[in-house]
Amino acid sequence: QVQLVESGGGLVQAGGSLRLSCAASGRTFSNYAMGWFRQAPGKEREFVGVISRSGGMGVYADSVKGRFAISRDNAKNTAYLQMNSLNPEDKAVYYCAAALRWPENFTYIRQYDYWGQGTQVTVSS
Repeated sequence: QVQLVESGGGLVQAGGSLRLSCAASGRTFSNYAMGWFRQAPGKEREFVGVISRSGGMGVYADSVKGRFAISRDNAKNTAYLQMNSLNPEDKAVYYCAAALRWPENFTYIRQYDYWGQGTQVTVSS
């Protein structure tokens, strides 16, 4: 089992930045690719991005490309989602997820084995 706990969410003005953290415990963190998803009210959970086990490769949704960046510190068992130039459309609950195998389809939630409980991000206009 892998336990994931997100933190760092909150209220930010449009144009601002937030950094989310995802702390992992239970299994060897570096064995897992780490993804981020988000879910807005009334909408399905959507892919934000994913980072490889080593942190050397990242893939992002078009909606966040150039604004968001995922990183990880395997020594600290933590993944991060840096969010810049936030706009009201980014408001959602953000979830981190761990995948033991590199997801063939990054956007498919069933490709990920473990999920955190989510953290709320609200962007005011």
